[in-house]
Amino acid sequence: MTYTWDAVPTPVGLVVAVFDGSALVSVHLTETDPLWEIERVSRLLFETPVHEPGAAHELARQVDEYFAGTRRSFDLNLDWRLTGSGFTRAALQAITEIPYGETISYGAIAGLAGRPRAARAVGSACRTSPFSLVVPVHRVVRSDGSVGEYGSTPDIKKFLIDLERQTLEAASAA
Repeated sequence: MTYTWDAVPTPVGLVVAVFDGSALVSVHLTETDPLWEIERVSRLLFETPVHEPGAAHELARQVDEYFAGTRRSFDLNLDWRLTGSGFTRAALQAITEIPYGETISYGAIAGLAGRPRAARAVGSACRTSPFSLVVPVHRVVRSDGSVGEYGSTPDIKKFLIDLERQTLEAASAA
């Protein structure tokens, strides 16, 4: 099997994407050298992806639309292999149902994923998600409404939440 990778610039850093054919295996926002992310994913896949410029063309188009405020969800073929098959996957799939511009607590996602007392496990699922941005883990917040973490960059999480809310406000004002 040959995995490929490409990177897409965004207003909040690079989106580094790993593909298996046309399926997205991993997408991660980073403010550092993309090769750090490729090394991390290589350890999980037991194979080093090959850089293929242009591999992320469709992802790049959708990311550009998202940041322009014209896209509210991503329509990409996701390969869930790095999430396992248990609660982590169930939590991440529940997160895909959070409407654009809205937030929901870790505990509420735990309930939707079938384990109402597993709020901390939802936090772990968000932290280890292989689909940053594409699966909107940034929409999951603490029960007190505070933003919480987004990797090590809660400022990016706040930026994404604010971007979505401002886009909705602008659309309703028009």
